[in-house]
Amino acid sequence: MSAPPLDRWALSRALTRMANADAAEVARFALRDATSHAARRIGITGAPGAGKSTLVGHLALERAPQGRLGVLAVDPSSPKSGGAILGDRVRMDDLAGIGDLYIRSLGSRRTCDGLADNLPEMLDIMDEFGFDEVLLETVGIGQAEYAARAQVDTLVLVLLPESGDMVQAMKAGIMEMADIYVVNKADLPGAKRMATDIQRIAAVNRQPEGAWRAPVLLASSTQPDSIRALSEAIDRHQAWRATDPARRQRLRAERLRYRLRRMLEMRIAHAISHADDGLFDAPLRQQMSRILAAAGATLDS
Repeated sequence: MSAPPLDRWALSRALTRMANADAAEVARFALRDATSHAARRIGITGAPGAGKSTLVGHLALERAPQGRLGVLAVDPSSPKSGGAILGDRVRMDDLAGIGDLYIRSLGSRRTCDGLADNLPEMLDIMDEFGFDEVLLETVGIGQAEYAARAQVDTLVLVLLPESGDMVQAMKAGIMEMADIYVVNKADLPGAKRMATDIQRIAAVNRQPEGAWRAPVLLASSTQPDSIRALSEAIDRHQAWRATDPARRQRLRAERLRYRLRRMLEMRIAHAISHADDGLFDAPLRQQMSRILAAAGATLDS
C-alpha cells in the first residue's frame, strides 16, 4: 500500500512546534505511542566550507526516486540572538517541489554538538509522516561527528583536499566513526593524494572479521557518476547493517541515551535560567540541590 500524499503544511507546523518546544512538551511527546515505521537516516558531516550542502542537494536528487525523502539541514545559530541565516535552504531552493522531496533548515540554537534542539523528536516526526529516508546535514563543528553518529544509520564524513581536515580527523577519532569518507571537490589539486592517505590510515586500523570497511570516495558536483557512487555506497552500508539485529539494538540504545541526556540538560538549563539571583549566594551544594529539585531530580548524599 502506498503512503498517503505528503501534507507539507502539517509537517512544517509539527516540526516548527517541536523546534520551539520546551522540556515539558518534549517529555509529553516522548511518552506517546511511537510509530513502527522508521526512515533510513543518512548523516552528512564535515568541516564548514567542505561543500556539504551542495553534495546533499545532488545526493537528494539521486536518491529521491527511491521513495519519500526528507532533508534536515542544521545551520549555526547566533549565540547572541539565537537567529540563524538558514543558508542551506537558500542553497537547496532548486530542489523545492520535486515529488515527495521535503527540505527543512534548522537553527542549531542551544546545542553545541552540531545538531539542533529536539532533533531526535523531529526525526520521529519524519517517521510519522511516512518518510522512507532522511538526509541529516550537521553544522560541521568539532563534536558534530560524535553526536550525529548515534542519530543516523550511515554517517558520511566530507573532507576537502589540502584543508588540514585529515590531521584533525585523526586527532578527533573520526576515523572510527565514519561509515563512508568523501573527499569532495575532487577537481581540486591534492584530492587523490588525500584519498590515498585516508585509505592508508584506515588500512592499519585492525577490525574484526565481518566489520564494515569504510570506502574512500572522490566526489564533485560536476561529476554525476561520483554522486551515484556515493549513493551506491550508502545502499551497501544499509544492506550490511541489516544483517545484524544486535547492531541495530546498540544504535537504538545510543539514540535513547542521547535523547535522555538532552531532555535532562534542557530541564536543568530552564531551572537555572529561572532561578532567583539569591540562590547563587548559597553554598554550591545547596544551589545544586535546589536546581535539581526544580528540574524534578535529586542530589544523592
